[in-house]
Amino acid sequence: MTSMTRYVLVVATAAALAGCATGPNKDDPFEPWNRVMYEKVHVPIDRDVMQPMVRAYIDIVPSPVRTAISNFFNNIDDFISAINDGLQGKREKMGNDLGRVLINSGVGMFGLVDIASQVGVERGNEDFGLTFGTWGFEQGPYLFIPLFGPTTVRDGTGWLVRIFGASPVGYIPDVPIRNTIYAFGVVDARYQAEGAVSFVGEAALDQYAFIRRAYLQRREYLLYDGNVPPKKEDE
Repeated sequence: MTSMTRYVLVVATAAALAGCATGPNKDDPFEPWNRVMYEKVHVPIDRDVMQPMVRAYIDIVPSPVRTAISNFFNNIDDFISAINDGLQGKREKMGNDLGRVLINSGVGMFGLVDIASQVGVERGNEDFGLTFGTWGFEQGPYLFIPLFGPTTVRDGTGWLVRIFGASPVGYIPDVPIRNTIYAFGVVDARYQAEGAVSFVGEAALDQYAFIRRAYLQRREYLLYDGNVPPKKEDE
């Protein structure tokens, strides 16, 4: 999978954001470079390559099959979340995520059917970036990587750990099959993010700043499980 999934995080907070601030941002010391990566590299590639690919995907693949593909990759995310639940000492969330994986991998035909959600088992949504944050590592500068999306040094490092060490897809010995799964992951992630991308394009005057703000707020919310401590200026 790619970090086009990051757009899914954007849509989770986009509705709560009425606008976005401009000017220097302490979390984004590389803003000039990041803006070029977003506006001059990412946006054209997404517009000219990814969006036509998603439209073809929607036209060719029936809706039930698209849902099954999304469920398959969400099941992998639940497995990764369970690992990070354990690393963070969150036993209840770990039980939920492991339960989701067992239910969906078994009764749900290798994750193609999301039975766990139907019976009310919630997703944990943990990852290695959040684990590093729980362990006390600073988030580091904000970065925007074309086709990967918004991230930070801490979150980007977490994704490297996932891709090269924790994802079960990486251990598939047949290279063509493994690469095919990765390719479907790219298309599915972009397909799931279509609503968020459209919303950002319509709602934000400064799309770059909007995405940055939404991403950082969402990551902070997840890091503290919704109980974000007040900042000094708020106090």
